[in-house]
Amino acid sequence: MTLPTPYPVARHRGKLAVNVLRSRGQITPEDVDHFLAEHDVPIVEGSKCTFLYRGEVDAVAVRHRIVNQPQHVPMKRIEGTDLWYCTIELPAHSRVEYSLESRVGHAVESFNDPLNPQVAHSPVGSSSVLHSAGYATPEWVLPQPDARPGELLDYDLHSRALRRTTHNRIYLPARFRGSSHYPLLVVHDGDDYLNYSSMKTVLDNIVHDLDMAETIVVFSNPGDRLKEYPNFAAHARHLTHELLPAIEAELPVVPRPEARCLMGASFGGVASLSTAFRNPGVWGNLFLQSGSFVFTDIGSDHGGGPAFDPVVRFMNRYRERPVRVTDRMMITCGVYEPLIVPNRSMVPVFESTGTQVRYVESRDGHSWENWRDRLRDGLSWIFPGPQKLVYE
Repeated sequence: MTLPTPYPVARHRGKLAVNVLRSRGQITPEDVDHFLAEHDVPIVEGSKCTFLYRGEVDAVAVRHRIVNQPQHVPMKRIEGTDLWYCTIELPAHSRVEYSLESRVGHAVESFNDPLNPQVAHSPVGSSSVLHSAGYATPEWVLPQPDARPGELLDYDLHSRALRRTTHNRIYLPARFRGSSHYPLLVVHDGDDYLNYSSMKTVLDNIVHDLDMAETIVVFSNPGDRLKEYPNFAAHARHLTHELLPAIEAELPVVPRPEARCLMGASFGGVASLSTAFRNPGVWGNLFLQSGSFVFTDIGSDHGGGPAFDPVVRFMNRYRERPVRVTDRMMITCGVYEPLIVPNRSMVPVFESTGTQVRYVESRDGHSWENWRDRLRDGLSWIFPGPQKLVYE
């Protein structure tokens, strides 16, 4: 059998692979088979990223999550074939989650890209992932054979403040000793960080690599997070006056603000900030990822729906009278998410209080893998290693 002539990009400088295919004239199903076998999908050629779909449908489109860009991008059908394509331009080091949407008659279906094995997971499902030129999954998010694993323990604590039993997990570093003393990190949405951001693996690796001090980590989990996280007094009371004393009574953590950190993403970032705000002098560090710091300058229409009402009230009051709630603050956010504007806006507000702020942006969106990829930067800055003896 004679195979179709291959068409690598190098033979057609300046011409995208899909356009090389289109220029061949009459294209057979075997041509399409060979083309798909020769290319990873989406096809990344410099800043150009080409999405493909093969199937008999009336229309198909890419739905991505890049703010300020058309998020529904129709594909075009290559004449005489069942192959569809569209090309978007992305800067280097970008990571974008997306799905495909097809239409047959009046029936519309959304699904992950069947030609792309890269998938990211979250509490609400999964998405296909595009890695643009220059992006690589950090090696420290993958298990390292020489990194000794820490221990993860279940820890339930009844909360009078929240009127429920809280379900937590405690991470003890691999070389944990009861005779030593450790800084304490409390993480909102703890199980989600463990399940979708590989946080236990990251901790094992960066502690082993001496990027981060050996640290005791409490992975806290909410009940109704939309109620408990946006400046909820009972939540702040639980963390500071129930969970913290219980951990200090049972584990050798350093009982000083500089050795404590609250961490959270999205609404968890608001919960971390408001807890520190309500308990000044207790939490010396905050690690806030894509915090939902929505506020209004004029009027009351914030566009976030009723769930954001308490957030906006809290942020508006804080912006009117900013106070120092912590000594050091690490903030990360993706430039492709709508929250990039409020996060950028809050940095000078926090700095105006005398707080030491480190702010990091990434070419990513509002996603658990974005937050995963920023963990080493944040944790090694909050509790740099090896520094355990500093706290004893």
